[in-house]
Amino acid sequence: MQDFKRWLYKGGRPNTLARLLNGFWGLVHATGVAPDYLVTLEVTGHRTGRAISFPLVLIVLDGDRFLIAMMGTESAWVRNVRAADGQAVLRHGRTEQVQLVEVPVEQRSRILKLYLQRAPGARPHIPVDKDAPVEAFDAIAAEYPVFRVAVVS
Repeated sequence: MQDFKRWLYKGGRPNTLARLLNGFWGLVHATGVAPDYLVTLEVTGHRTGRAISFPLVLIVLDGDRFLIAMMGTESAWVRNVRAADGQAVLRHGRTEQVQLVEVPVEQRSRILKLYLQRAPGARPHIPVDKDAPVEAFDAIAAEYPVFRVAVVS
């Protein structure tokens, strides 16, 4: 199964099947019928200017919410969020205007560990075991962007 999940994102980009699955899951997550930690992120494409949606796993830690890029720094949604200065929309049964604030590398390890425990689909893409000590995530933290979700009022 892990080989299949890696194949879906061979070269760090979703293939046609992965794009179709992401579209389907993005719709499911956005409706709010999935568990509350499964959300859809909508951000303006930095090249096209049109809204692009991605299904993601939301992590809650110490009262803050976080989104993690399982494909690393070159994830399309990460490039789009950075180009949009963090402005995005989060959907899960309701629509929230949010500001995504990138978490400093030295603060990512605990969040990444919790993410791997919550998101089994991400495990083939992040080279640390979900049960490894938090310190094991220090070595890869710079490669996996983490964004804190702030509500825009």
